[in-house]
Amino acid sequence: MALKVKLVKSFSGSSKDMVDTIRGLGLKKFGDERLLKDTPSNRGLVFKVKHLVSSEVVSQEAPAPKRRKPRKIVVRDRARAAQAAKS
Repeated sequence: MALKVKLVKSFSGSSKDMVDTIRGLGLKKFGDERLLKDTPSNRGLVFKVKHLVSSEVVSQEAPAPKRRKPRKIVVRDRARAAQAAKS
């Protein structure tokens, strides 16, 4: 089970707290949709901005978030690869 959340109203003029909540849901601009795990914390975030988003429960599974390396590790790996290419 997952929550399908869509930003249906503009958040301009909203408080910083609400904008942070929308960003926490992974929504960046008007019309964005996200498929989130159906957890109490996500439902609380949706409830907080329910006047700006639409949500529905779907039978699909939410995709696992993609893990990213820290920036300094990525830079280090690129430098090592460039060094190896020169040799």
